Amino acid sequence: MPQEQVNRKASEHTQAVNDEQVRLNVEAEASMDVLDSILDDISTVLETNAQEYVDSFVQKGGQ
Repeated sequence: MPQEQVNRKASEHTQAVNDEQVRLNVEAEASMDVLDSILDDISTVLETNAQEYVDSFVQKGGQ
């Protein structure tokens, strides 16, 4: 009987650790999605601003 309790407790602990790992993985994936979105936004802004910067040096009509 005591061995069964030890096995059950070990199994419950293992399940709790697995559940926690799954939760952390889901949170990490969500964080990565948010980070990817932010980096995409930054990239878009940099591309737009870079084009505007370059365009500011283009001579216009005899300058």
